[in-house]
Amino acid sequence: MNFDLSDEQKAIQALCRDFAREVVAPAAEELDREARFPYDIVTKMAELGLFGLPFPEKYGGAGADTISYALAVMELARADASVAITLAAHVSLGASPFYLFGTEAQKQQYLVPLARGEKLWAFGLTEPNAGSDAGATQTRAELRDGRWIINGTKAFITNSGTDITGGTTITAVTGTDERGRSEISNLIVPQDTPGFTRSKTYRKMGWRASDTRELSFADAAVPEENLLGKRGAGLKQFLTILDGGRISVAALSIGLAMGAFDEAFRYAQERRQFGQAISKFQAIQFKLADMKMEIEHAQLMILKAAWEKDEGRDFALNASLAKLYAGEVSRRVVNEAVQIHGGYGFMDEYPVSRMYRDQKINEIGEGTNEVQRLVIARLMGL
Repeated sequence: MNFDLSDEQKAIQALCRDFAREVVAPAAEELDREARFPYDIVTKMAELGLFGLPFPEKYGGAGADTISYALAVMELARADASVAITLAAHVSLGASPFYLFGTEAQKQQYLVPLARGEKLWAFGLTEPNAGSDAGATQTRAELRDGRWIINGTKAFITNSGTDITGGTTITAVTGTDERGRSEISNLIVPQDTPGFTRSKTYRKMGWRASDTRELSFADAAVPEENLLGKRGAGLKQFLTILDGGRISVAALSIGLAMGAFDEAFRYAQERRQFGQAISKFQAIQFKLADMKMEIEHAQLMILKAAWEKDEGRDFALNASLAKLYAGEVSRRVVNEAVQIHGGYGFMDEYPVSRMYRDQKINEIGEGTNEVQRLVIARLMGL
């Protein structure tokens, strides 16, 4: 077994680490405080080719592998989770469906500009009454005279309302199957579609600099050819999409943990109590040792799942394991980082305060911890 990264993977990791330190980190606190979307940073990320990392060059991508993409998300999340989720949601949920299920014409029309970072794209799955139970989708689309007429609502949709968002791919009930069950399909809805509206961005606990909105469809009409993949295959498609997305969310979770560890390690050496740096106290050393251990373990799980995906193997189980474990590690590590900071960790002037707020969604998005355990149990054959 070889645990060494390739030269290309190391180069992408170093590029993203330097970018995160020099560009993302200095702006993170202000962006969070003002709940301001990082347009300038997104533009620079596009120039670096980050939005097309895992896609072939013929579609405007960089032709990198999933490991490189996971490393990129980790390094960005190490500085700011809002920036990292903007990339992760765009690549894994926005652009990947076109690459996985789109026709060649759809790839040229949508995937190419998305891989180049010219536009952002969203994926609309969750609804007010269909979260963990995604099969309970109530948004409906009726095919009339060569157009899909869409009615319904989506909730908590990332990247759906920025000035550079090109549109959203949504799940919708398009009929019933031979057993009378809802037939769910995926439909491409451009941003300028009449009847398609976005609410104001949510006021959130964390990820304040990312864009998250509720979407509404009132007789919104798109051409019949805006069907993504086969009619009725939407449920299977988005489960496949979520498998890949779990690797990126796991990477985001552990990147955030890495950032919190960095802050705690540095602070422990600077903060003096009882005549010495608190890093000299065994209680603090044990905390830092445990944090480092769990981060290392989670990183290996994420990279294994990414490697399996790159090798064309069945990676669903390890992606779910990595997502679940990385989210829980992130919670524990960030909590300990705040504890090491003491009262200062409760102050927004210190990054660990923002990281503490950003962390929680990692145990909810892309499948809650409870749902992850159900998925894992089923994949184990239980």
